[in-house]
Amino acid sequence: MTTVTIHQPEYLPWLGFFDRIYKADVFVILDDVQYQKGGFINRNKIKTSQGWQWFTVPVKERESLRQINRMEINNQTDWNKTHWNTLFFNYNKAPYFKEYNDFFKSVFEKKWELIAELDIYLIENILNMLGLKKQIERSSLMEVSGKTTDRLINICKKLRADTYLSGPGGEKYIEMEKFKRENINIIFQDFVHPTYPQLFKKQGFLSHLSIIDLLFNCGPESLDIILGKKNEIFNKL
Repeated sequence: MTTVTIHQPEYLPWLGFFDRIYKADVFVILDDVQYQKGGFINRNKIKTSQGWQWFTVPVKERESLRQINRMEINNQTDWNKTHWNTLFFNYNKAPYFKEYNDFFKSVFEKKWELIAELDIYLIENILNMLGLKKQIERSSLMEVSGKTTDRLINICKKLRADTYLSGPGGEKYIEMEKFKRENINIIFQDFVHPTYPQLFKKQGFLSHLSIIDLLFNCGPESLDIILGKKNEIFNKL
């Protein structure tokens, strides 16, 4: 039995993104569909003393109709230097910041040309930080056709999967009958966002932030927190 989950690459994704990968056998990065402005492919949220703020990689707007894996980063600004300074300023006092300092600093010292390459590099390394070893595939390298539901089905068939793990909003667009005809089960993610210790306590607990907020604050316990194993403890803090 093989469970597949499929998702577009995201920039420093939130906790639920990694919960889906944990619950699947294979994670397929959907990188050859059209880039959509306003999503999480080039941005995410972090916590500051003023609340949450966007953490955005600039992309070349004139390329907005291109596939994700061809979308170029706008390197006319020093966005990477700004991102590193922002991370350092807001998280250098976090308990585990030093554990990941060298890695993230090196990421932002490098010049990246494509947003997908940056996203995928970060995702793969964060999976290692979480201790998650999963098979990862890119749809752009799989030679599968079709759109929306047909594409999802063809990816599952290519990987000989019998189960597709969808995000919680998948029932709004997935054609369930097509999966049924192919004898592929569909399950929907049921993720309960955990609480955990954060900096800037006056702001209260903020959910749906980038995974880096959890890593910097909780380090090696991060995966257990994502899976809800530590939630009861931290709720009492």
